[in-house]
Amino acid sequence: MRFKVIVEPDIEEGGYIVSCPSLPGCHSQGETLDEALENIGDAIKGYVEVFKKHNRPIPQEMEIEVSL
Repeated sequence: MRFKVIVEPDIEEGGYIVSCPSLPGCHSQGETLDEALENIGDAIKGYVEVFKKHNRPIPQEMEIEVSL
């Protein structure tokens, strides 16, 4: 299972903030890009485990295309 993540620099504190738009509330951070990506991977795994434990459908990655 693959999920897209959004990585943003944390201007105020330094490091990076990462979120997974397909999994509402799934966010993490890290001092380095590698640490931030590792942490969001752990957060995604935990999110999916909770959904499985409660027999809830796991949200699927949504493809959104915008035409201008």
